[in-house]
Amino acid sequence: MFKKLDVRTKIIIVLCISTPAVLIQDPYILTAVFAVSILLSLFTGSNLKMVFKKLSNVWYIFLVLVLLQSIFSGSGQKLLSIGGLTILTAGGIIKGVEFVLRLMIIIISATIMTTSNHREIIQGLNQFKVPYEISFMVSVAIRFLPMLSSEIKNTLIAVQLRGIEIEKLKFFKRISLYRYIFYPVLINTVKKAQGISIAMEARAFRAYPYRTSYLILKFRAIDYFIIPVSFLLAISLILYYYFFD
Repeated sequence: MFKKLDVRTKIIIVLCISTPAVLIQDPYILTAVFAVSILLSLFTGSNLKMVFKKLSNVWYIFLVLVLLQSIFSGSGQKLLSIGGLTILTAGGIIKGVEFVLRLMIIIISATIMTTSNHREIIQGLNQFKVPYEISFMVSVAIRFLPMLSSEIKNTLIAVQLRGIEIEKLKFFKRISLYRYIFYPVLINTVKKAQGISIAMEARAFRAYPYRTSYLILKFRAIDYFIIPVSFLLAISLILYYYFFD
């Protein structure tokens, strides 16, 4: 049932999940929103297993984010100090956990959109009266993400075939290696973007102010139910946090 939702319903669900995540600064409420985002992502058929597998490879980035939040937004009881510099505080760790939860909610909620193809996303945005140029840019960005991931994976495989064991490198050497890896990836990505630009010009992109489409999206009964419920829950959560908590 949820897998056949209209793409416009999915866009609204993502907005209703990510908006409270940005506005609310309570770890308990953010944890509840995170759990809801996981459930909705599973119900819509997104591949969360692959997402968590990829995120597990960069767990240290989340740890660094927590430490930075603790250093620059420290408050409450001091837990760790080096010289005159406070590294960890109770309030800082809470702020860091809130930041990571907020980031995870946005990432998980975004996976809901991956269950629709790019043509449906463009049409959904168009039927929301979003200019076609903007919806097309969103579609291109979504299509570029797997291409970029594939480029990085191929570059890493090429490095490993040359006998370099990345896992055994020291931290700073690994960072330096990644810096050299991203240069060719960035260049290839720019070249592909230029190719897309040439193809768009050759096909007279934006030659006419209006575009027609064979694909017309239509809401079903489940969409008419989920959209107001999503808005109601999101607004209620924000009002509860700001006026009743």
